[in-house]
Amino acid sequence: MQVILMEKIVSLGQLGDVVNVKNGYARNFLIPQGKAKRATSASIAEFEVKRAELEKTQAESLAAAQDYATKFDGLMVQITQKAGVDGKLFGSVTNVDIVNALKTQGLEIERAMIRMPQGPLKQVGDHPLTIVLHSDVAVHVTVSVLGESTF
Repeated sequence: MQVILMEKIVSLGQLGDVVNVKNGYARNFLIPQGKAKRATSASIAEFEVKRAELEKTQAESLAAAQDYATKFDGLMVQITQKAGVDGKLFGSVTNVDIVNALKTQGLEIERAMIRMPQGPLKQVGDHPLTIVLHSDVAVHVTVSVLGESTF
């Protein structure tokens, strides 16, 4: 299915690009989320009318994300979990735990913004993670998992 992108999507293209995607991806994700519209001649003409407005809002959201990213410079988040003698956690530290720890520091993010390439953290220590605030803005934070003795 051909769709016209209403915002930049990392794996597909820029604002205004007409791309071919699978039908299910377009119907179930892109169109309901407002990230794309079906590429008909009417929708392309409508997009061209709104193009300047959409580019302006995209630039504003990028600037806001870059401003917010300055709050994350050199940030270390400490999370305490119960751990065994060998430093292995009972359970794990997930993106929900990291979001809650950031809330206590006054920083609001969504859990989908956190990139955990190795999955949930299951070991005591410092773990570097990436938080994607915008498709063009990513910040690196360190999550320090502290072991709490079970005795």
